[in-house]
Amino acid sequence: MFERLPFRSQEEALAKGGTMLAQRKHNGWTVTLYALNNSFVELWSGEMVQVYSTFKKSANAVAILEPYADVIDVKDVFDLW
Repeated sequence: MFERLPFRSQEEALAKGGTMLAQRKHNGWTVTLYALNNSFVELWSGEMVQVYSTFKKSANAVAILEPYADVIDVKDVFDLW
């Protein structure tokens, strides 16, 4: 459902109900991982653009969290569920 919202509504949904979990750099992007409604959302921020990406419900949580392994305590993430 989140992915079908207009960009501004996505921003509002994350501001109201999202929990920032971690942040990393990738190829000039700042990637911020959020938990929202028992799912994960990434915000990719570049110099002049921001893009939200979501994961399929069937996505493996460990695989989603792996790029953040050096900056996140996975146990804390699963405590949110």
